[in-house]
Amino acid sequence: MSLFTKRIYLPGASGSAEFWRPVSSLLDDGAHQRLLAWPGLGNEAPAPTVNGIDNLVDIVEAELDEPAELIAQSMGGLIAVRALLRRPERVRRLVLTAASVGMHARAFSGSDWVPDYRKAYPNSASWVGAPILDVSEELRTIVAPVLLIWGDCDPISPVAVGRHLETLFPNATLRLIPGGDHDVAQTHAPMVAKLIREHLDAERRGD
Repeated sequence: MSLFTKRIYLPGASGSAEFWRPVSSLLDDGAHQRLLAWPGLGNEAPAPTVNGIDNLVDIVEAELDEPAELIAQSMGGLIAVRALLRRPERVRRLVLTAASVGMHARAFSGSDWVPDYRKAYPNSASWVGAPILDVSEELRTIVAPVLLIWGDCDPISPVAVGRHLETLFPNATLRLIPGGDHDVAQTHAPMVAKLIREHLDAERRGD
């Protein structure tokens, strides 16, 4: 990859930039890597400028000062997609892991993650888990190549979600990781990094 490539990692509702550390360390190839955190989510300190998803999209859009690769987990996938829809010319490739991007995963037999999240992060922003805008139809307009990575044992965002997303994006590929759950990017970091590397290298080959 080019030494001037910018690669932006977006966490899920945990809000922690450290979520992507295992994968990003394996993909350290000279690219400008940015591991973002979400103020007020999980155990992250709040910020007065962040009061909902739109403000998190603003954070990502501000990072798109040059063409970049977006790599996002779970709720971060919705944020990534919405930032891409705002600035499609600035996103070269997209990687989503266990991300329903606004679809109601419970319609695909996904479990309700909010009660456990509240127990784990009692001080997290109150708006986390509130109903969000479904951007399913807008996904059909995204021309950037998309890699979907799913653990086949994910109870929160089941494989059926990934399969449905693969039909919505015009240029998407779904890869399944045996035994992976919702945190597959951490528990199976070497395998996830390998899949991402192949996806990103496709740009260099002109695929």
